[in-house]
Amino acid sequence: MTDAKVRLQKYMAEAGIASRRKSEELIAAGKVRVNGKVAEIGDKINPRTDKVTVSGKKVVKSKKQVYIMLHKPRGFITTMHDEMDRKCVAELIADVPERVYPVGRLDRESEGLLLLTNDGEFANALTHPSKHVPKTYRVTVRPDVTKEQLESFENGIEIDGKMTLPAEVRVLDKQVGRVVLEVVIYEGRNRQIRKMCEALGLEVARLKRTKIGSLKLGMLKPGEYRYLSEEEIHGLLVAAEVKKRGI
Repeated sequence: MTDAKVRLQKYMAEAGIASRRKSEELIAAGKVRVNGKVAEIGDKINPRTDKVTVSGKKVVKSKKQVYIMLHKPRGFITTMHDEMDRKCVAELIADVPERVYPVGRLDRESEGLLLLTNDGEFANALTHPSKHVPKTYRVTVRPDVTKEQLESFENGIEIDGKMTLPAEVRVLDKQVGRVVLEVVIYEGRNRQIRKMCEALGLEVARLKRTKIGSLKLGMLKPGEYRYLSEEEIHGLLVAAEVKKRGI
């Protein structure tokens, strides 16, 4: 007989509660219960028979999978709720009926393309460290950039004790005291581009994500969102080297 049980964090991600990593944080914080008992990391559940609650609210898996791209403005944090009452991206998609969560993150002062979904497999495919889905950023730095600094981007920079993967970089605009770069990275480490620039002695004045895989932010205005087409979803999964049934 096939084991019907799945890992709790996987079930929560597929139900649109949060990413697997964030779900693990909720479990570790004691906010998740299974059949009334506080859950622990590593727990498995039977989705058909077990009752899961998060902060007292029952988890119900949505039958409809949704995929959204949002133009995150500066000043918003990438979370669906914040205990410190800071502005979060949930406010910008409040009229979306399904429960979704961010795929990866952009820090508070960064802006641009952010994906949200309730499809745990999709989110995991795009954020898993082994996938190397390219992400493109428009980065304004001060005061100037040397040839050696550009080469460092392309060769890898040590941050947090580990070398970054080689990035692609080109100069888009150069003026006195500021340079606009296009940077493509193939991993998603925390505040990666800001830390790379800091390691090179560059000040980041503005950081905007313009592209994930083949998906472009385009003319979407700050604070606005739209649903992805099946073609766009397929393109992202191709970038992550994943096949999805029915698309």
